[in-house]
Amino acid sequence: MLKSSSSLFFANSILRHRFKSMSELYKTHALLITFGLSEEEPFVSQTLSFSALSSSGDVNYAYRFLSNLSNPPNYGWNLVIRGFSNSRSPEKSIRVYVQMLRSVYSPDHMTYPFLLKSSSRLSNRKLGGSLHCSVAKTGFQWDLFICNTLFHMYGSFRDRASARKLFDEMPVKNLVTWNAILDVYAKCGDVVSARQVFDEMTERDVVSWSSMIDGYVKSGEYNEALEIFDQLMRVGSSKANEVTMVSVLCACAHLGALNRGKTVHRYILDEHLPLTVILQTSLIDMYAKCGSIGDAWGVFCRAFVEERDALMWNAMIGGLASHGFIRESLQLFHKMQVSKINPDEITYLCLLAACSHGGLVKEAWYLFASLKESGAEPKSEHYACMVDVLSRAGLVKDAHDFISEMPVKPTGAMLGALLNGCINHGNFELAETVGKKLIELQPHNDGRYVGLANVYAINKRFGAARSMREAMEKKGVKKIAGHSIIELNETPHRFVAHDKTNIHSEKIYAVLQLIGTRMSLLDVDYDYTEDSHCFCF
Repeated sequence: MLKSSSSLFFANSILRHRFKSMSELYKTHALLITFGLSEEEPFVSQTLSFSALSSSGDVNYAYRFLSNLSNPPNYGWNLVIRGFSNSRSPEKSIRVYVQMLRSVYSPDHMTYPFLLKSSSRLSNRKLGGSLHCSVAKTGFQWDLFICNTLFHMYGSFRDRASARKLFDEMPVKNLVTWNAILDVYAKCGDVVSARQVFDEMTERDVVSWSSMIDGYVKSGEYNEALEIFDQLMRVGSSKANEVTMVSVLCACAHLGALNRGKTVHRYILDEHLPLTVILQTSLIDMYAKCGSIGDAWGVFCRAFVEERDALMWNAMIGGLASHGFIRESLQLFHKMQVSKINPDEITYLCLLAACSHGGLVKEAWYLFASLKESGAEPKSEHYACMVDVLSRAGLVKDAHDFISEMPVKPTGAMLGALLNGCINHGNFELAETVGKKLIELQPHNDGRYVGLANVYAINKRFGAARSMREAMEKKGVKKIAGHSIIELNETPHRFVAHDKTNIHSEKIYAVLQLIGTRMSLLDVDYDYTEDSHCFCF
């Protein structure tokens, strides 16, 4: 085709054009094909980069484009592999890699990190091991970028041994490497090894501190998490970021440490940390769980309406429900729908829990039906909530029928809710049946034996109640001591049932005895001793 000089000039001028949409790319590609310039380097580079990596791109188009090139560039294979590793189909990156190996092209140090990421997302240990072998064979074993990606992969597999072996063999390590092995241990729940690595580090950044704090939080060691945060504040070498504060707020929430949570909130404001959606959601959750629903509502109201995602709405709806504001939580759900935010499974779980505490059976049935109409498949937690709603309302027969007819197997939570409903509403015959089923389902759960023992005790069948204790001893099940946590001067204090190690134990038990005496004068049935007839052993 004969092309005029002006047309060629026009075509060349768009070779370096930066695309904003795939529609724009399609039109440009078609035009350059007309001029025979579709394989010119500037256009090839722009097309592959945009279609493979942009949030507005199409990695499948990038792959087709690369496959049809007469001489595909090596970086093109890496871009497509990277694009698929971030897509919903990470397995396609492996197919592209295999195709690359069958051609004249060889993988380089930029190829493997994204293949390793794909194996992590696919949870494919065998594939990950094969890729590690390929890395060693091609001479990139000690490339820091690849090694640090290997740590991430082994961490996702919970393979501490392989990660530690790699760490010990590495001839050169940087701060990223130390943070990577620390994160592996934290993800695996091995906070002891994580702390050893943390203490050995000669240099730390905010990632190091955040990993250690998050590791303690995920292991349920919330006091230790706050201690590390205090240490970070004292050292002052690094500033906490959003990730750090989310973990710290989570620790405060689980400890019920309201004053500590307020101090953390002030720190966030004083340091001008960006109040991202996840950070605001964490603040709402913390205040709600620490008993300050007013502060939670304040954070929610100060958030811009367009910033509120489903998680933030869920946190506020759940918080209101847990504090007894049942109608308010349902009204907020209506506002959520008006705001064009689609409720998810967690939303319905919060609402069903609200209905359970508020005795709203009719509303619960409506919400359960709405969940199924939305196209979502109810999870066992939703069924458990419905059982709880019916059981609390005294409809234990309906709850039992619901369990019998539901398409999922009954869980301990469902039967436990039914058992409590039977006890509270006097259906002891069904309670005994359910209690035995619970022990059969969870033979190593101490609470199941206690529940059935209480059923027998209420019916004055003390011999049968004692047999529960004997059954526990026979199976080696030990009663976990109950405990409570209170906060005093920003310091959480943990009290275990019948524990007298606290320095103020004598005063505490004296006050407890005084309360018990006054309650007995008011004709209130109360017994805090270990020999309580309620069989709380």
